[in-house]
Amino acid sequence: MGTTARLIYDESESNSDLYYLSGFLAGDPFLYLEIEGETRLYLSDLEVDRGRSTSSVDQVERLQAVVEAIKDADPDLAPANAGKTSSVLRRIAHDHGIDGFEVPGSFPVGLADTLRGLGVGVRWLQGSFAPARLLKTPEEVEHIRTAIQHTQAAMQAAIDQIARATIRGDTLYDGAEPLTAEAVKRTIHSTLLERECFGPLPIVAGGEQAVDPHDRGSGPLPANRPIILDIFPRHMPSRYHGDMTRTVVRGKATDEVKRMHKAVFDAKAAAEALVRDEAQGQAIHKAVQAVFDDAGFETGEKDGRMVGFFHGTGHGLGLDIHEAPRIAKGEATLRAGHVVTIEPGLYYPGLGGVRIEDDVLVTATGCDNLCDFDQERLEV
Repeated sequence: MGTTARLIYDESESNSDLYYLSGFLAGDPFLYLEIEGETRLYLSDLEVDRGRSTSSVDQVERLQAVVEAIKDADPDLAPANAGKTSSVLRRIAHDHGIDGFEVPGSFPVGLADTLRGLGVGVRWLQGSFAPARLLKTPEEVEHIRTAIQHTQAAMQAAIDQIARATIRGDTLYDGAEPLTAEAVKRTIHSTLLERECFGPLPIVAGGEQAVDPHDRGSGPLPANRPIILDIFPRHMPSRYHGDMTRTVVRGKATDEVKRMHKAVFDAKAAAEALVRDEAQGQAIHKAVQAVFDDAGFETGEKDGRMVGFFHGTGHGLGLDIHEAPRIAKGEATLRAGHVVTIEPGLYYPGLGGVRIEDDVLVTATGCDNLCDFDQERLEV
């Protein structure tokens, strides 16, 4: 009876499980296998030397050597067929006594069907292919902390730019021209790039745009109304992310917006007070909702759109910007070593949106806030 091997066929620039397991960064698909506890990469001649010097696997093999073995075994086989990924995998399965592969949900369905047609089993493995990466090592926590420090620098640059703006009527101005969301995003981008970070889609959303939590923001920024700044870059040397949100008002905030901001601050504090090993994400989310309910901020559909607090409280953070566990309505258990965001918010047409977000490390007895940035200041 043959053995079952674990297999990923993908590129590791976007597949964080593959990068974590292989330690090899590439923008083109390659083969990663775990065969009886030994990890292997099969790489093209272009990549094989780099793979041998930079990857963390046990063996790095030349893909072309497998192709040549296929040609030697069947000289009449067309070269294109010998080089097909399915042919390579069938040969690897033959050489190592493998009768089936366990693959992640992202595995190409066409390749899976072709392998099955060649007599090689393929079984989808539910859940993360690398669950260990959800529990961060001290080194990984430092990578995230570094990413957060760069995020904070970009946040400070954005807030400083908004604070320098002049107010003319309902609009902010930078000199003779309105200060736009695009201009603030350019400041965020340039600050991040100087720090070897890449954050392609920051949120700079003011006024009514901020009522939609994922509106990226565009055009002139409003005076005397909330502006949500959400920055979530990847630090390119380590590949780990930071994620932080602040809400500011250039000018004077209304009493109701001030009350919203305080409620969000209090809800965030209530959530953080409950974070610890074995805490239930659902319970934390309900505690946040309770703070808003007690303060009189209703959540639900009103006049055809959602208002109040209608997104999750937080999510895991690491090589991916959104990882398990989710702190929301569904079931999830926090474990010491998870890094999660805590990001309650309130959103109402006519008032705008308010969100505050930090990243915390779950510990045995509580949590360690990895951010060090003023979260109480609203007016700038």
